[in-house]
Amino acid sequence: MKKFLSLLTAVLMLVGCLAACSAPGAGDVAYVKEKGTLVVGITVFEPMDYQDADGNWIGFDAEMAALFAEKLGVKAEFQIIEWDNKAFELEGKTIDVVWNGMTLTDEVKAAMACSNAYCNNQQIVIVKKDVADQYKTVDSVKGLKFAVEAGSAGKKQVEALGAQFVEVADQATALSEVKAGTSDAAVIDSLMAGAMVGEGTGYADLMYTVGLNDEEYGVGFRKGSDLVAELNKFFKETYADGTMMELAEKYGVQASIIEQK
Repeated sequence: MKKFLSLLTAVLMLVGCLAACSAPGAGDVAYVKEKGTLVVGITVFEPMDYQDADGNWIGFDAEMAALFAEKLGVKAEFQIIEWDNKAFELEGKTIDVVWNGMTLTDEVKAAMACSNAYCNNQQIVIVKKDVADQYKTVDSVKGLKFAVEAGSAGKKQVEALGAQFVEVADQATALSEVKAGTSDAAVIDSLMAGAMVGEGTGYADLMYTVGLNDEEYGVGFRKGSDLVAELNKFFKETYADGTMMELAEKYGVQASIIEQK
């Protein structure tokens, strides 16, 4: 009987070990270190991820991702993805992380392992400046035709309004739709709106009006990924030593940063 119980215990321990090891992202730290790169899934999203004149990826998220990769002893590689397919990109290992001002929705948290929240945000309505006075309440915008990024938190808010919308590749394209007059309005992240809309920008004829919600950003990994704990530790360290806030000030997002405890 004792031999049987010992054998049974050993089998159960082995099964448990195999189950843990078979989690999609259980060995991500080792996997990333072995290949020498952290592949970061992004879209063009100023001030979080965008390119400078030389084609280098810059922005608050981009620089934080590069620093995190450096801490892991690897190099960050940035890959543009279709936002609606971000979870599939992770699971297929074409990317290792989604780090692009990603809203922590219930859908996102069900599809991937997520870091602690690091930034506050809103989904905000963008219209042409010459009609902005007509659209200062949620009820007033319900009859507009919107452009929204496919799979985004903005799309979810427009669906909740019951408004008409067209899906586009990214938030920058949504702004272009409004500028061209092919859509009445767009819904994009407030952090992007602050950087890309209004005087002194490429969208000086547009204006942001109504905030539709309050939300938080996080970073996504494969389910079960051991990179999550590493990133949360990194967030805590860079918040404590001032690095996170220094980069936030560089890109004008310091008022949105969430304290990392």
